Parts: sequence; C-alpha cells; structure tokens
Amino acid sequence: MAAESEVLATGEYIRHHLTNLTYGLHPEHGMMFARSGTEAAEMGFWAIHVDTMLWSIGLGLLFVLSFRAAGRRVVAGVPAGWQNFVEWIVEFIDTQVRGSFTHRNNLIAPLALTIFVWVFLMNLMDLVPVDLVPHLFMLMGVEYMKIVPSTDPNITSGLALGVFILIIYYSIKMKGPGGFLKELTGIPFQTTITVVKPFFWVINFVLEVINLIAKPLSLSLRLFGNLYAAEMIFILIATMYSAGLMLGLFGGALQLGWAIFHILVVPLQAFIFMTLTIVYLDMAHSEHH
Repeated sequence: MAAESEVLATGEYIRHHLTNLTYGLHPEHGMMFARSGTEAAEMGFWAIHVDTMLWSIGLGLLFVLSFRAAGRRVVAGVPAGWQNFVEWIVEFIDTQVRGSFTHRNNLIAPLALTIFVWVFLMNLMDLVPVDLVPHLFMLMGVEYMKIVPSTDPNITSGLALGVFILIIYYSIKMKGPGGFLKELTGIPFQTTITVVKPFFWVINFVLEVINLIAKPLSLSLRLFGNLYAAEMIFILIATMYSAGLMLGLFGGALQLGWAIFHILVVPLQAFIFMTLTIVYLDMAHSEHH
C-alpha cells in the first residue's frame, strides 16, 4: 500500500507540474479558473492558458525594452557591457540572414532577431528549478503555474502559424496568384501530353499542399517536442528528491548534468526555428522553374 500511495503521489506531482493555469468557460460553473486538469479539459478549445500568456508576453516585453535601452544608450567608439552584447547578437543574426536569404526584404532581419531572442528567452525558463516558481505562486494561492511557454503547443503553433502566413503572403506577392497556383500544380511531375496534364496537376497540388503545411507543423512540433521532453526529464529527476538521501544526491547530480547539457539545447532550438524561418521565406520569394 505504501508503494502504491508513493506512485500515486509521484503521478500527481508530475500532473501538477504539467498542468497550465487555465481560464475559460466551464459548461457547469461558467467563467472560472480551472481547479484541475479535468476541469481545464472540459473548458474546451477556447480556454486560455494564463501562465503561458503571462510568461510569453512578459519575456517579449523584456526583449523589446532591454534592446530598446541598449539602442537609446549607443555611444561612439568601442561598445561595452550590454550594448556590446546586443551588437554581437545583431551582427550574428545579420550574418545568418545574409547567408540564408538571397533576396531583398527589410522585414527578414528584424523578424529573425525577434524569433531568435524571444524563443531563446522562453526556452531559457526551462533552467529555472521546476519547484521554485510554482511553489512561490502556490503560497499566493495560485494552484498551477507553468513558466516555460515553449512547452505549450499553443505558443509554438502560434509562432509557426505567423511564419506560415508570411510564407503564403510573400509567395503570392512575389509570384502573383497565378504564379503561386502554377507552383502548386506544376511541380514536381510534368508532362507535355495534354490529356495527362490534369492528373499531374491534381497529384502535384496534393503533394505541394502537404509540403506547404509540413513547414509550420515541423517548426511547431520540433520546438514543442524538444522543450516538453526536457521539462519532463527535469520533473522526473525532481521526484527522486523525496525517495531518500542517496537517490536525492544522485538526482541532484543528474539535475546538474542535464541542466549543463540543456544549456546547449536552449539556444540551439531557437537557432533552428530562426534558420528554418529564413529558409522558408527565401523559398517563398523564389520562383521555381
């Protein structure tokens, strides 16, 4: 019975840390904050993950205001401190854009900078101890608090959807509606036989639409999957702290090792999301013959 209760306690601990602070319309209780994962699920699609919104918007404001402060305090000569760091990031992003984007569009570099820094900051929250912030909010009466926005598929899907809209917009703008339609129906299969052409158009259209939809899906799921898995490992390691001194010490060593390794994952996932965005938009600007 003790082992069974311990398993239940561990399962409840994991579920608690994976549950968002959710606000929405409950079919029985009206507008409310969900008191459990079950109530959150019953609120349906239009429920809001308040913690995800809070942390993602807050980190976005942190990025904008901190970079704005560096821009307002620019001094001539050799930069130092925060200005030097910001200039290094801007130069790094500029190099990546020049290497991957072969057209001329003043939106791409600012977009790439925003994506990289914002996603990096959201990922960086994964290095905060898993119990620290949720415990502080529980002391204030808030039951649930997930602080890593990129572990929420709503955030990663929203970012990917924004990129997808830009892909469609520039595909139509650069090639025209007819050119974009020809791109969807004219490749990869081609023929000079008039009777066969309609069949190839349908096949090409299906394949190209799948390829088009796969772009935002891959962006979204890659970022979400990597960060969610990393967060889950942190939570699983944290459960070892209540299993005795030896397992607790072992868990502490694992936590440190995983955190050090995760320092590489945090910027890497932001870099991949940014790079694929640049490449996809470059493809949207290019005409396929």
